[in-house]
Amino acid sequence: MALVVLASASGAPGVTTTALGLALRWPRPVVLVDADPVGGSAVLAGFFRGQVPHNDAMVQLVLAGRAGELAEVLPTVLMPLPDPDAVLLPGPRSHAQAASMNELWPGLVDELRSLDRNGQDVLVDAGRLGMQHSPTSLVLAADLLLLVCHSDLPALAAARQWAERWSTASTDGLGPSAVAVLLVGEGRPYRAQEVAKVLGASVLETMRWDPDGAAMFSRGEPGSRRAGPTFWRDLGAVVAAIDTRVAQARCTNAGVAS
Repeated sequence: MALVVLASASGAPGVTTTALGLALRWPRPVVLVDADPVGGSAVLAGFFRGQVPHNDAMVQLVLAGRAGELAEVLPTVLMPLPDPDAVLLPGPRSHAQAASMNELWPGLVDELRSLDRNGQDVLVDAGRLGMQHSPTSLVLAADLLLLVCHSDLPALAAARQWAERWSTASTDGLGPSAVAVLLVGEGRPYRAQEVAKVLGASVLETMRWDPDGAAMFSRGEPGSRRAGPTFWRDLGAVVAAIDTRVAQARCTNAGVAS
């Protein structure tokens, strides 16, 4: 099982849109976890256009964790996505609810890790790093942390500190197994090689700036359940790159352990 966390440093580079797109493009069963502490569940409000009621999944899980029933309750609060192999764990309704998530994350990490018995991978939308009540436990446990960012100078300036922090933690064995950048809008104005040099972290893959192609995921635009062809192809390339990087990280960690 792979546990992949997507997060941003600033602005709105499309973390939720990308995470949802990856879940629907994923080649294996996958759970998409909305762990953004902002709350409001952008997937329910955007992709589902507010037509699917919020099930207060996180509140139910907090209560289940206190009762020692997290493993039993988790499968019951997962919501189906259009792909039959993809399900969603909705995030908190509001930022106020996010405070109670701090006690949930450590136990939830263990349960998400146990999903490999069902052959499921996990994608996490962690929102913006550094926010109060951010899901740090999920970031620490990740096989891969993907820092999603634009290629302009303000975005890179904000991302640099986080890339350095988590890359160092990964190297020291105190953080995610691997850290990489997912660059959205390469060439606006900087290229991937320049971004990697500034951030001190490799660029896993790039996604073209395609707001129209992504609109199905971000706003639930009516019509086909498939995104624009360019956006869809880019998602496929990201999935392949994630598989390769996670496999490399596991080989490296296995070699260190031996």
